[in-house]
Amino acid sequence: MIPNSNNQFNYSNERFADLQMLRYRIDGLEALDVQRKAYVFYLAKATLAGRDITTDQYGKYNLTIRKTLEALWQGCKNKSSDDFLQMEVYLKRVWFSNGIYHHYGCEKFEPGFSEPWFREAVKDLDPVTLPLGGYRNVDALLNAVCPVIFDPAVLPKRVNQAEGEDLVQTSACNFYEGLTQKEAEDFYASMRDPEAGDCQPSWGLNSKLVKRGGKAEEEKYTTKGLYGPALQKIVYWLGKAKGVAENDLQKKLFDLLIQYYTTGDLHVFDEYSIEWLKEQQGAVDFINGFIEVYGDPLGMKGTWEGIVELRDEKATQRTRTIAGNAQWFEDHSPVDPRFRKPKVKGVSAHVVQAAMLGGEEYPSTAIGINLPNADWIRARYGSKSVTIGNLTDAYNKAARGNGFNEEFVIDEPTRDLIEKYGDLCDDLHTDLHECLGHGSGQLLPGVSPDALKAYGSTIEEARADLFGLYYLADHKLIELGLVPDAEAYKSQYYHYMMNGLLTQLVRIKPGNQIEEAHMRNRAIIARWCLAHADGCVELVSVSGKTYVKVNDYPRLRTLFGRLLAEIQRIKSEGDYEGAKAMVETYGVKIDAGLHQEVLSRYKKLNIAPYKGFINPWMKPVLDTDGNIVDVNLDYTESYSHQMLRYSREYGLL
Repeated sequence: MIPNSNNQFNYSNERFADLQMLRYRIDGLEALDVQRKAYVFYLAKATLAGRDITTDQYGKYNLTIRKTLEALWQGCKNKSSDDFLQMEVYLKRVWFSNGIYHHYGCEKFEPGFSEPWFREAVKDLDPVTLPLGGYRNVDALLNAVCPVIFDPAVLPKRVNQAEGEDLVQTSACNFYEGLTQKEAEDFYASMRDPEAGDCQPSWGLNSKLVKRGGKAEEEKYTTKGLYGPALQKIVYWLGKAKGVAENDLQKKLFDLLIQYYTTGDLHVFDEYSIEWLKEQQGAVDFINGFIEVYGDPLGMKGTWEGIVELRDEKATQRTRTIAGNAQWFEDHSPVDPRFRKPKVKGVSAHVVQAAMLGGEEYPSTAIGINLPNADWIRARYGSKSVTIGNLTDAYNKAARGNGFNEEFVIDEPTRDLIEKYGDLCDDLHTDLHECLGHGSGQLLPGVSPDALKAYGSTIEEARADLFGLYYLADHKLIELGLVPDAEAYKSQYYHYMMNGLLTQLVRIKPGNQIEEAHMRNRAIIARWCLAHADGCVELVSVSGKTYVKVNDYPRLRTLFGRLLAEIQRIKSEGDYEGAKAMVETYGVKIDAGLHQEVLSRYKKLNIAPYKGFINPWMKPVLDTDGNIVDVNLDYTESYSHQMLRYSREYGLL
């Protein structure tokens, strides 16, 4: 066990490639009674059981490649060669990204080991350790995976968002097979039920779309369909969790979720989502399912994810205050009144401790979540938001003293501002983004939630970010006791503009454009404001280095409000051409010279641009009858040990 003192807890861990592994503490588990500890443990098992689903969704060959690499890492006879050491780094990246594509940029990894070495090393292994599956022999296996690993022209990007290209046929994600983008879009357009009006299920969320015999058809993710073995195990652990649930509503949730996984019926998932919103009393909450659609170039298909949460009642006072004033924020939004909700319903927000991360949330995870995603459910029933406090805390502690602000923030007074208010305003912006931003506004009658197509995710993230930015500077936050004074917001304004204009570029390779939805969103906001700034914010050169300079913070807030009004209009009207123009004009292209400068300055700091987490190892303590009487947390497991253990224990596909 790790000592309770934070200064004795080692948040930072292993580094490789452009990644750093962190640990997170779970404060509060030890205070739960035995029943709730068992409840958390069973939910954690259900969270980890979906790991292979995510990996397969991210690419058709991912599981086969991962298993081959794991066999090679454990069985190779010469583990000191440069090829082996480069393969080891490659495998760690595959573990981190749930496949062979970068978790953020979506480009395929370039192996540092040679194909001839790889072929010979694999042939030298005991064949029973290899994932031969449907392959005749080891040569057939190698002939299938080697082009995918080594040829940069074969399946080069997991998610392609380039304008003018067929996004389905040029994306390597495993959601479509044998179809064009138009065929996929037409298929789901034809599924819309005229009688359901705006209350359509999220068509395509839980299936793979394939073309057979000239006809498109869905392969549903169910216990007896695609991903059946993994979903059966998830259902098993959900059933165990139901047996120790905290209340009857939680038990109802498990019944609905199990029914959904068994049948694949999206109407049941909507019913589950509505009931999930109502559950506000338990000390433990969870997310488990095919949720976010960022991994699909068309923004329709959900990638599997799981997370277990312990509610932090003390920290939740902040988010509860925000949620309790949701109608005020909606009524005073700078958007056209037609696009505001006349009556905000069911907004709830909590600060939580992550207790287990899985699927798309592991090892790289969100720090804030707002669900459900269906616009009509948000409008009628509300939304539930969480800010994940122990992950934010781990990020902040790992970043202390790394020199980043000294290099990129323009002057000492601004650095002092960020030092004083930065953590607070980062948390508040996340709260406002998740709790109010995503839940704000409404579509006009008859507008499809999918009207913005591939641009929808970026526009939605921009809308939520802008909502948070606009209100960070409002006197209402001082009145509510959420910020200490009228200066605090400036720390977030500066940091956000610096990130959108400069520092997020460290996550992009030279010559590439911006493609990830959240990065496009930040670029749009920062670049649009710079283009319309009229001097209130600018890029300046000081001693040969480029910095952001904010000359008028109140005017910058006005710009955020103007852009929020336009982004909300685009969303509410389903203005595809407006979304396309906004994204392509401000969110995609990169100035090569500025990019190279930022990369050069960042490299000298020796900071990993991406971070992810090693889960605590939950170890149940059993009595003589096999009942859980306690759950211990082990924070000492290494990254490689955890990944190989998960492959053994949860290798279900």
